[in-house]
Order: sequence, then C-alpha cells, then structure tokens
Amino acid sequence: MLQSLLRKKSINTLNSPAGNNPELKKVLGVRDLVSMGIAAVIGAGIFSTIGQAAYAGGPGVIFLFLIIAVTCGFVALCYAEFAARIPAAGSAYTYTYVTMGELAAWVIGWALILEYAISNVVVSISWSSYFVNLLEGAHIHLPVWMTTDPKTAHNLYETAVAQGKTIDGLAWTSAPEVAGLKIILNLPAFIIVALITGLAYIGIRESKKGANLMVGIKLVALAFIVVLGIFFISTDNWVPFMPNGFTGVMGGVSAIFFAYIGFDSISTTAEECHNPQRDLPRGMIYSLLICTSIYIVVTLVITGMVNYSEFKNVADPLAYVFEKIQMQKIGYIVSVGAVIAATSALLVYQLGQPRIWMSMSRDGLLPKKFSVIHPRFHTPSFATVATGFAVAIPALFIDMGVVTDLTSIGTLFAFILVCAGVLKLPKREKTADDKTFRLPNINGQWIVPVLFLVFVVGYASRAGKIFSDQRTGEDIMFFIFLLIASFITILTFIKKLSLIPVLGILFCLYLMIEIPPKSWVVFFFWMTVGLLIYFGYGIRKSKLASHQP
Repeated sequence: MLQSLLRKKSINTLNSPAGNNPELKKVLGVRDLVSMGIAAVIGAGIFSTIGQAAYAGGPGVIFLFLIIAVTCGFVALCYAEFAARIPAAGSAYTYTYVTMGELAAWVIGWALILEYAISNVVVSISWSSYFVNLLEGAHIHLPVWMTTDPKTAHNLYETAVAQGKTIDGLAWTSAPEVAGLKIILNLPAFIIVALITGLAYIGIRESKKGANLMVGIKLVALAFIVVLGIFFISTDNWVPFMPNGFTGVMGGVSAIFFAYIGFDSISTTAEECHNPQRDLPRGMIYSLLICTSIYIVVTLVITGMVNYSEFKNVADPLAYVFEKIQMQKIGYIVSVGAVIAATSALLVYQLGQPRIWMSMSRDGLLPKKFSVIHPRFHTPSFATVATGFAVAIPALFIDMGVVTDLTSIGTLFAFILVCAGVLKLPKREKTADDKTFRLPNINGQWIVPVLFLVFVVGYASRAGKIFSDQRTGEDIMFFIFLLIASFITILTFIKKLSLIPVLGILFCLYLMIEIPPKSWVVFFFWMTVGLLIYFGYGIRKSKLASHQP
C-alpha cells in the first residue's frame, strides 16, 4: 500500500513525445502569458475585495501586498524551475507527482479543483454585481430576485424587518414561489460562466486574443482611475497609516490572496507555449511585478481619497470613492473596467481548471473522459464543459463571502507543495547551450535560522499567549506554525537546503494561519471527500499501478 501511495512519474517520460499530448496547440508566447497572469490577478480583487482589505488594515495594507508579492516571488521562482524542467500541463499537480508521489499529487490536484472552482464562483458573482450596476445606469432593471443569492436576500429581508424599513421590492418578498420554495438566483453570474466556458471550449487561440484585448482595456481604465484620483488625495487620510496595527494589515489575507492563483493558471498552459522552458518563468515573474505594483498604487490612491474606515461592507470601492467626491459618472467607467476585469479573470481560470482535470485523467486518477481532446478545437472538451457546470451552478445560489477563504487555503497549499517539490529535484548540470531558467541555489543553512530567530523575538508576546487563558484559535494556529517552522529551520541547517524554496514554504505557512479557523473545517471536509474518491477509484485505476510488481 505504501509503495502505491509514493509511486512517482518520471521527468523523462513527461518530457518525451509519449508523455505529452501533441494535440494541444502551441500558440502562447511571453506576452500572452504575462497578459494571462494580469488577467487572473487583476480581477475581482482590485475592484471589490480590496475595499475590505483596506478597511481592516488602513493604507498600511500595502505592506500586505508587499508580503504577498515576496511570498509569490519565492513561489514563482520555484514554479519557474519546474516549468523549465517539465513543460507539461497540470501545474502543481504534475510537479508534485514527479517529486512527492501519487498521493500527494492527488491531494494537491483535488485542492486545485476546489481552488479554481471557488475562484470563478467568487469572480462571477462580482461580475454580476457590477454588470447589474451597468444595466441600472442604462435604465435596464432586472428583477432583484434574479440577481442575488438566497442567503443574501434573506439577510437583507431580516435586516429591513428588524429596522422597521419597508420590505417592498426586496428579493425575498418579490420572488416567485414553486411548491413553497422561493426562486432566488444569480442569473447574470450563471450566464457569464456559460459564455466564458463556450469561449474556452472553442480554443486557446481565441481565448488568448480575448484575454489580451480585455487586459489592455482594463489597464487603460485603471490608469485613468489612478491619474484622476491623484488630484483628490488628502494625505490626512493616510494618518494613521496602520490603524489596527500589523494584525489589521494581515486581516486582509483572504480578501486579496485568492487572486494570486493566477500564477498557477499560467503554468497549466505549459503544453500550449511555443517555448515553455524560457517563456513560462518570464511570464510568471513579469506578471507578478506588474500586478503587485498596480495593487499598491491603486490602494494608496483610494485610501488617500477616502478614509479607510468608510470601506466597511463596500462591494465596489473604486466606484465608491468617486461617488464620495460627487463624480458619479466616473463610477460608470469603473463599472465597465470591473466587468472587463472580472471577465478576463474568469477566462483564465476557466482555461486553467480543465487542464488540471485533463492531467489527472491522463494519469488514470479520473475517468478517461476528462482527457478527451476535441478533434477540431484542440481543447480538453469534456473537462471544459464539466468545469463550466461546476462553477455555473454554485454561482446561481452561493454567497461570495462564504467561499473566499477556501480559495486562499487551496492556493497557499499548492504553493507549499511546489516549493517543497523543488527541494527534491535532482541537480542538473549546466551546459553551454542550455538557456532555460535555473533557480538560484543559495545555501540557507545559516540564513534561515537567523531569520527564524529574529521572527520569534519579534513575535514573542504572541507566542506567549498560547499559555494564557485568553488564547484564541488564531493563537493556537500561530503556535502550530512555530512548531512546523522550527522543524523546517532545523532541517534546513542539517541538510543545507536551498534558501528560496524554504522561504517560500515558511511565508506561505504564515499566511495560511491568518485565515480563520472555521474555513479550515470546510477545507478538511473537502480533502476527506477527495481521499475517499482516490482510495475508491484512483489508486486502482492509476496508470502507474500497472507498472508495479
């Protein structure tokens, strides 16, 4: 049994013609990959959840972006090393299969399925909100019960009743009923997922052109917002810069980090790149630098225009700041930019997830149907359609606030396994004609222990809370982080591990403990379901099973 769980795929097999799928079109270059990265990362986050992050951390939330950027920088370098060695679809799933074995690969693949699906549910709901605002501006009014989810509708109804406000026109009171059940659904979210799935189904070349166009429009809109907003900045709004301290800054992790799945989605297109060994590393790193710069500049502008405390429960912060200065028409431009941004993010995510399913199916861990390539469009057709249903149906009924934390957990979990996998890769000799990316090999034997000691001293008071009666679930998770980090530090010192992947693991682990404990319960439930499927199907059907004695 143990031998089955740890069986690995060979890098040589993956890099051979038999290991790759020749039917996928190689049409992507560096510019396309950078565009896809920007499309994924600069999506719903900057137009919606950035407001909640600013409310929690104040203008100092830019430090969160810097921390996330540094974390993703370490991870992107590890992804780049894998991409240079293994130019195959599947992203973190494939990389983990090669270095850590089948069970770990299944776990990360199952986590990625959750991660991508929830990301698109969140983005589609955000898209729906801004799209409805655009329709309202054009005097087109959809029934309210057709543009929201049941939980949100019921909460608004109960709030109105409690406050003695009128309930006429609310979704909960105006919704039609069938067999005693109220029909409340987010139809625009469903429709946009269906349309984007259709585009992803037709082909990667068409999807590339669509993503590039939308990214261009989105960047122009953001540049316009920033340039105009600069003239309305009051530096008084930046005082205090971190009103809730560093804890408040880190409180926005879930609101922002889910967007950074974009780096993983780039690597899923490895088999459709002209030169994946060269282009994938560049695409990841360039898009990281561009996206982080955009997040920081936009955050400074909106927190300078409006005090951070006003962003509580504001779903459209970029439009809100212009409404506050009596420039409502600019809010219309913001809504257009938000719709385009969310659409481009949806497209990239809907391209990424089917390729994860396709890779798992190729390995026998999922039914063969998921790896079928369309004879005309050269896309994983069945997997693309299945992904569409997996996102569109929940988008009809789910409240966005419920699922954001789960996406961040899944993303960070994938990042940790990628960094850990790099540590297990065999060394490769450099040749004169080898122009592929190489991860800088920096010995972390002394650097990591020194950094860990500085961290412990700086957080001594928080670590001590674990032994007090006032400890919370967050304090317990912090203590667990210290134990794991101590083990990794000792291991780094003994084995002289490479610095960059070790720091990637530690940074991701720290961000994970900032996610509320209740979200971990749902995540572990999803993982349990995945393990049941693996032990009931995947372990027997795996293609590697036939090679075992």
